[in-house]
This record gives sequence, structure tokens and C-alpha cells, in this order.
Amino acid sequence: MAGLFNNLLVLFFVFQNICLGFRSPLSVFKRYKDTSRSFSSECLGSDQPVISLGLSDFALDIRMPGVTPKQSDTYLCMSVPLPVDDEAYVVDFKPHASMDTVHHMLLFGCNEPSSTENYWDCDEGTCKDKSNILYAWARNAPPTRLPEGVGFRVGGETGGRFFVLQVHYGDISAFRDKHKDCSGVTLHLTHQKQPLIAGMYLMMSVNTVIPPGEKVVDADIACHYKRFPMHLFAYRVHTHRLGKVVSGYRVRNGQWTLIGRQSPQLPQAFYPVERPVDVSYDDTLAARCVFSGEGRTTETHIGGTANDEMCNFYIMYYMEAKHAVSYMTCTQNANPELFRNIPQEANVPVQVMSDMLKMTHGHHEETKDGDKSSLLQQAKKQEEEILEQSDFYSLLSKLLGEREDVVHVYKHNPTEKAESDLVAEIANVVQKKDLAREITNHEERDSTNLVRDRIQSEHGEESWEKEHTGDFHIEEAVEWPGLDLKLGQISGLALDAENNLVIFHRGDHVWDENSFDNTFVYQQRGLGPIEQNTILVLHPSNAKLLHSLGKSLFYLPHGLSIDKNGNYWVTDVALHQVFKLGPDKKEPLLTLGVALQPGSDKNHFCQPTDVAVDPNTGSIYVSDGYCNSRIIQFSPNGLYVMQWGEETSLGRAKPGQFHIPHSLALIPDFSQLCVADRENGRIQCFRLETGEFIREIKHKSFGRKLFAVSYVPGLLFAVNGMPYPGEAEPVQGFVMNFSTGEIIDTFIPLRKSFEMPHDVVASEDKTVFVGDVHARAVWKFAPTEKMEHRSVKKAGIEVQEIKGDGEHKLDSSSGRILGRVRGKGSGGLNLGNFFASHKSYSRKGFDRVSTEGSDQEKDEDEGTDSEEECSAPPAPPAPSSS
Repeated sequence: MAGLFNNLLVLFFVFQNICLGFRSPLSVFKRYKDTSRSFSSECLGSDQPVISLGLSDFALDIRMPGVTPKQSDTYLCMSVPLPVDDEAYVVDFKPHASMDTVHHMLLFGCNEPSSTENYWDCDEGTCKDKSNILYAWARNAPPTRLPEGVGFRVGGETGGRFFVLQVHYGDISAFRDKHKDCSGVTLHLTHQKQPLIAGMYLMMSVNTVIPPGEKVVDADIACHYKRFPMHLFAYRVHTHRLGKVVSGYRVRNGQWTLIGRQSPQLPQAFYPVERPVDVSYDDTLAARCVFSGEGRTTETHIGGTANDEMCNFYIMYYMEAKHAVSYMTCTQNANPELFRNIPQEANVPVQVMSDMLKMTHGHHEETKDGDKSSLLQQAKKQEEEILEQSDFYSLLSKLLGEREDVVHVYKHNPTEKAESDLVAEIANVVQKKDLAREITNHEERDSTNLVRDRIQSEHGEESWEKEHTGDFHIEEAVEWPGLDLKLGQISGLALDAENNLVIFHRGDHVWDENSFDNTFVYQQRGLGPIEQNTILVLHPSNAKLLHSLGKSLFYLPHGLSIDKNGNYWVTDVALHQVFKLGPDKKEPLLTLGVALQPGSDKNHFCQPTDVAVDPNTGSIYVSDGYCNSRIIQFSPNGLYVMQWGEETSLGRAKPGQFHIPHSLALIPDFSQLCVADRENGRIQCFRLETGEFIREIKHKSFGRKLFAVSYVPGLLFAVNGMPYPGEAEPVQGFVMNFSTGEIIDTFIPLRKSFEMPHDVVASEDKTVFVGDVHARAVWKFAPTEKMEHRSVKKAGIEVQEIKGDGEHKLDSSSGRILGRVRGKGSGGLNLGNFFASHKSYSRKGFDRVSTEGSDQEKDEDEGTDSEEECSAPPAPPAPSSS
């Protein structure tokens, strides 16, 4: 009969191939037949993994091949290829598992499994490339049903071509009788395009502290939603032992709509949303976890071990296919005042009935009274197992071969640790395989701390992030009239060889939510190019206009730098181009990119942000940009040489990953290029010749955004972005010791206030200019100390100070000559290499799905304060321009 069935199935696939034009189903079936496994007789039906369900639908049976785990808490993986080459959609899941043997199952989609064996220990990983979680099943949890017309996209050009099943075997007592396990899941797939694509939204508290003995502690999370509409259909809650209830809501016009509310002590599976909830642009998503610290003698922090706590609210949603985003996160509370109006139910614990606990843990109603005591003890023990083992990140850490005891997520005082660092450590659990090494010491724990560790070892604990004013401090030059220039949005600044200030501005054009469509094509070409001169040369002392050019050349100016020959290098985010302009020329001397055509190949840019030119070699470096995440090198005549960089993966950004590379500072004497990685709130430095990562500079006081960086010998200057609501880091400028990364001074305006400082440039006499895209102003800052002729040490560099003609000049003792050409930065001292290159970094593991890297295409926890420079797709209702 089995042979007859096989023949009939082959004939059916041949018929499909002839009638429907599917890609070689016969060869697909042969692929399975050739690689079929010898299954146990207990795995009936699993030797026929592909079953036709009609002209366009089929079922795929994914089962463990009769395995016998040797010890409890074993994680086994196996893979199955997608049996078609064309794009398909998973529209339903049917689990085949019993809680008697299986603690949980996870199903991933990817292009290359970690092993080619029939099955393998999940310590080897799941996938060699990026993987997506498609399905999860936990003990006694109801299956998650996808709504009609909703599916996970697989195959084709963008979807994964393999499924990887991971099974966690909790208690293996059932295997003592030589039982072989064939747990798994059957997928229902279809070739019919699904109009709606499924995804996951994670809300997670990262700074909750539960005092010992405190009866009620609330952890609140809230983010403004800034994307196309999504529809919610399932939710999952998660805490550890102290959690009493978790609730999630949509808030619209002051009205709270419940998404889901559940006890985290029940099976932490996805439960259906009782009533459909839609989320639209500018809604708020809010969640609260309620904890009790009773019974604890010390503070409890967020972390990945059983003695720590977590506060997670997961939402399953679907979106229209053309706008679909597969994964989003929210890890902050954007509006604490909002929770004054949260429904009272959010603080009422969900009653967990004893018989429900019994059902949860596999106990049956016909239990005798005499067995109740031992039964409850067993239920409590298994309940604790669930709480210790079912945490999403703990599961992933085991999946990647890491023990829970290395998931030291939050052992520090939360007031001393940035939220992004905490998320980074959590995400590090799922990225450790990318590092290709074990975490064995403090320095390797978190790249955020690497600079800190080195500085502490050299200068002592007291020196970390201390504002060493000493005899060096810069303040606003209040007599400089740069605040009244009557310019458009100021996007770029540079200094020429005579220290004149050069400004790049947008005239009567603005960058707002209507400027681009969702493919980054400029939508306001009808306005024509800017009719004003967009490049202005001003005297650095009195702001007198010396020269101007750039009329009718640009649509949306962005970055500016100046090479050693006095040429202006600029970027235009609307044209997606880079231009070289002579000081006295009306037409560009060189153009890179294709006008108004975004792209990511060697000949196209997508909203490029800045340019730097090496004065020694003439090589051109472009940061590209808002919708790409790379640095591209060109030869002096504009020929493509190489590129490096990639999108930031979920959680902690790794070296060489960018979330809007926004500004460049070149250090040619030591072949380095430093990049303001804007949305990752850090500076990354690389070797010019190879693009090899050298080091990262990141401070808590940067906040979450770092807009621009400039270099003069021995020092780095930078400006950050506005703080998020509820956060303390102010918008300000920073002066850093280049050799150590240590902040030695900060500065803010005395007149007016920074709104969105967009670029910074410094001269070697430590005069600093800051351009603000919102305030449309330029500030000048200068050193305040008396400049007597003396030798001092500043920022660890011995310099000779010379007083003369009102200009303070510094000449380094190494004999470097003043007056070198400077765009964003040139010259330099290389006083140390902090980081070894992480050559083993890759995009393996659970990387975040690309969100296009634009101002409004970021993870929700990063906010969307569009600097009137937002390349998000238009989403009704459109917000007013800021």
C-alpha cells in the first residue's frame, strides 16, 4: 500500500506540473524520496512529509526522526527543505507533541541549516544564516491559528528555503522504556498570495527594580506607533516567579482598549485576542506587569535567570503585504503620565484555579484526595520549571548552546546602565554564536563596556565619564551673530583652509513626512531645485558672507566636507547623489549616483548622508545612509573600490553594523575613518585601507542618538539628539580625548537652545561650530581660559599655547603644522587601539528584520522624532511637521 501511495503521489505532482506550471514538483518529491529517513514505527505517517491538499495547497509534515534524548533539558534540532522553489505561505500549524515528553517546540525559517544530519544537538545552532521564528508551542498550550488571508512568507527570492524544528525535551522519564519521539508540526502551505503577512511586536521592560518585601510594583512600557496599520490577533505574557498579572492595551484618543491580560503563571503561550484590535499611525501601545517582592530579601532586577525578573508582552499581528514588517520592539515608557488612566483591571491579579494548574501540568481530575498533597507539590515544582525555562531569551540561549547562568542581563544598578546596554546584553544571548567565542571575562561581556574597562584600567574608576573641565572648557561665543542668519534647514558644516565657516542649507525646501514614498523615491520634484544659493562661506569672527554658490543644483542638501584643494563635497538625499563642486564652478566636477533613483548597488545610493576625502590618497568615502547601512570607498576619479557595513541586528548593535551612518570624520595620518552611527548612539572607527573595525566609543550621556562627529589632533567633538520623554540625557556637545574616548568637556548654548543639532565642525584652535536643522541656527563655541604662552597638557596631549591676534592656536609637541585642511576632521594622533577586529561577526542568529534604517522606519523603542528629515512611507493620518 505504501508503494502504491507513493506512485499515486508522484502522478499527482506530475499532473500539477503539467496543469499549473509549478516548478518541478516531481523533482521536489524525488528530493524527499532520496533523503528519506528510517523512522520508528511509532512515527506513523512521518515518512510522507509532502501531502497534496488541492491544486495550490499542500501539507508539510515536520517530525523528529524517532529520537531518544539521553538526559533532561535536551535540545534537539532537525531540518526539512521547502518542497517548492516558488514563493509560498504558511497559513496554519498543527502541533504533534505531548507535554509528557516535550517542554516546547520552536519552528524557524532560514536558507541554510546549521547541520546536514538527520537531527543534531541544538548547541550547534539552528541556521547558518538569518533565521525567523515562525511558530512556537509550549506544554499544554493551545495552537495559534492564523486568521483567514494571513500567512508567513517562505521561499521565493526573499523567504527561507528550509524549516528547522527545535524541540526541548524537559523530563525524559518517558524514554526509559526505549520510547522514540516523533514530535513535530504539520504545516499547511499555499501558493496563493496572501494579502496579509504575520509578524511579532515585543514590549519589554528593561529598567524595573523590585524592592524586597514590596507588595505591589508596576513595570510600565509604552511606545507611539509610527507605521502602517497592523491588526492584532494573539498575545503572550512573560515574567518569572514574582509576576502576578501582565496586561497590554492600545491607547487612542485617551481610550484604553484591552489587547490581552493574563497570569504569567499559566502556560506562556500565544492566546487569541478576544476582540480584534487594530493599531494605526500615532496610536500608543501600552503594557503593565505587576510584581510582588514579598519573600525577597534583596532587590530584584531584570535578567535572564530564575532569580531575576522579566516583563514581556508579545503581540502577534498582521499587516498588508506591501507594508509588512516582521518584527518590532518597544522597550521604554514614552509617557509615564499616561498610566494614571490605565484601567484598574491591570492591577488585579488573574486567579489561577487549582484544577487549571493541574490541567496545565498534565494532571487529571480523577485524582484521589490522598494524592492531592504530593500532586500540588509536583505541580508547584513543574510550575517553577516553566517559569525558569520558558523565558523566550533563555530558550534561545539554550538553542544557541549557551547556559542560562551566563545570561547575566541586569546585575548592575539600573541608574548607571543605559537601557540600550541592557537590551544589548539580552540580545547578546542570541548573538553569541556570531562571536564564535565563549564569553569568559569582563572585557568580552559587552562591547559597550570595552572602552570603559580600558579607561578604568589606565586612569582609575574615578575618571570614567567625569567632566574634567580643569583649565579646558568651551562656551558659546555670544557675540557671534550666527543665530540670525535667516537660513533654511542647516544640514552640513565645514571649515576651509582659511578657517572660514562653510554652511550647507536647504533654502525654502524641507524634509518632512511627505518628501518620500515607501520606496524612498522623492515625491516633491514638482517644486524644482532650490533657487537660493545653498552653500555659503562666512567669516568665522563676524559671520560676514564672503562667497556663495549652489543655486538650482539641489533638492534636499545633507552632508558637506572640503578637500585639500578647496573643493566642496556634498550629498543630496532627494537626488540620492554625491557631488564634487569647485569653489568657483557652477557645475559639478564629479557626480556619483543616479539622479532621483535610490538603490544599493555600486552605482546607486539611497539617501547618502556624508562624504570624506583622504588628503593623502584622494580616496572618497561616502556614508550611505538612511536606507542603506554601509560605507563605500571610491577612487579619486569616482570608481567603486569597496564597501563595508550592514544593518543593525536585533538588540545590541555589533561592530560594523549601522543604523543610519550619519557623519564622517577622517583621520588620514593614521588611516582611520570615524562614523557617527546615529540611531545606535555611538561612534565607530575603521581602517581606511580595509574597512576593518577598530573601536567603538559609546557613553550613557550620548543618549540614544549621536548625530555628528568632528576631529582635530587629539580630540573628537560630537553632538547628540534630543532625549526621549522620561529620559535624562540632555542634548549637548561633547569633547572627547581621542586616545581614550573619555569625555573631557560638554557644552550647551547660552543663547537659545539646541533643538536638533545636525552637524559639528572644529578647528585646531578648538573653535567649534554647531548647525541645528530645526532651530535653523549656527552656534560658535570657543575655549574660555586665558591663553598665555605656556606649555600645558590637555586631553593627554602636550601642546604649546600661543596668544596672538585674538586667535588661540595650539601646536602639538609632535611638530604637526597648524592650518591643515579640515572638513569634518583631518590630521590626528593614534594613541591606542582599543578593540581587536571581530572578524567572526556575521549576520547569523536571530537578526532583526530590516526596517529600512530611516527616521520613521526604526524599532518602536527608538522613537520617531523626525528631524523634519524623515524618510518613512506616508502613513495616514500624516502628522504635522515638527
